[in-house]
Amino acid sequence: MLRPLLRCPSGSVTTSLLRRSYASAPSKARLNIPTDYGKTPLLHHTSKSALANQELPETARNGTTSRINLFQAVNQAMAHSLRTDPRTILFGEDVAFGGVFRCSMNLQSEFGEDRVFNTPLSEQGLVGFAVGAALEGLKPIAEIQFADYVFPAFDQIVNEAAKIRYRYGSNADQYNCGGMVIRMPTGAVGHGALYHTQSPESLFSHVPGFIVVEPRSPLQAKGLLLAALESPDPVIFMEPKILYRAAVEHVPAEPYTLPLQKAEVLKDGKDITIVSYGTPLYTCQNAITAAEKDFGCSIELIDLRTIFPWDRPAILNSVRKTGRCIVVHESMVNAGVGAEVAATVQEHCFLRLEAPVQRVAGWTTHTGLAFEKYNIPDVVRVYDSIKTVLEY
Repeated sequence: MLRPLLRCPSGSVTTSLLRRSYASAPSKARLNIPTDYGKTPLLHHTSKSALANQELPETARNGTTSRINLFQAVNQAMAHSLRTDPRTILFGEDVAFGGVFRCSMNLQSEFGEDRVFNTPLSEQGLVGFAVGAALEGLKPIAEIQFADYVFPAFDQIVNEAAKIRYRYGSNADQYNCGGMVIRMPTGAVGHGALYHTQSPESLFSHVPGFIVVEPRSPLQAKGLLLAALESPDPVIFMEPKILYRAAVEHVPAEPYTLPLQKAEVLKDGKDITIVSYGTPLYTCQNAITAAEKDFGCSIELIDLRTIFPWDRPAILNSVRKTGRCIVVHESMVNAGVGAEVAATVQEHCFLRLEAPVQRVAGWTTHTGLAFEKYNIPDVVRVYDSIKTVLEY
């Protein structure tokens, strides 16, 4: 059966074989199968693949790799900063023994309790302390045990850290919170209930003065965290907790930084642009594999990496080429990151669009209330959105 004619942005008309005319799979077929992290193309399964990354500095590309998971990559980045810069300090609730997810494991034993230490159970206290430390020239890494617990510190983040550079005007280069990083595990894991499942990144993306980052893999986590510690502006570093152990890949042993505020094209395509970040990228990749096989289309996948300020030129250039855009994220659809991306694409690519911009995101309800597996985007929902924009 032939799919209806599709008019490409260039004006040409193409046809392709449509093996299914529906998104719901037959009773014995499944789209929502667990991601095979040992085979996904989004991770580097060999040293050669990892070292071929052109964003890496020459010293890293000429070095060796180790196969580690995401929490170990975060640990490596923090250890390097603590080892090479005496201004770096790490603190938070339970970080002295390694933290809930073991990201700070063994760091206090190596660097001492003056530089790696526990704080009282007060998010506003530990973030307020980080602001003061940064103003005194230190590089504080403040860990929020779960992203859900960051809200008591919202005043320190929005009204203090984010405004320091603006407040000091001509003296901003001397008084700022550059080097300050607030780390927090984010997202759903399948059993987190109400207070261990939230993805609040869109709240921070409304605050000028902060950079908001969410890595998808160990290699990305190490390079982006080291870049965050060198940033002249404070950074909120959101770590997808489900990937801490699930995502394992080869990571360069040498220290390196990856560019902040720059998206990465993970897969080239000509018919659809899919934009995402963090854990949902793996969902998108699974949906793309099925959709390209079924619909004969070519899909481009882009990782935002930095959620704010995000890489507008990269997204707009891709959509001008493909004419179709889908934005996928785990946090709720209402006023989410996808809304900003969709509005920007509509404003700048309107005459190139072949279909309305689609958003596939969490429902506008409490994650725990809706049951996590039904709330967050799954492969079927992304697959169905791909079909919708192709047939529009």
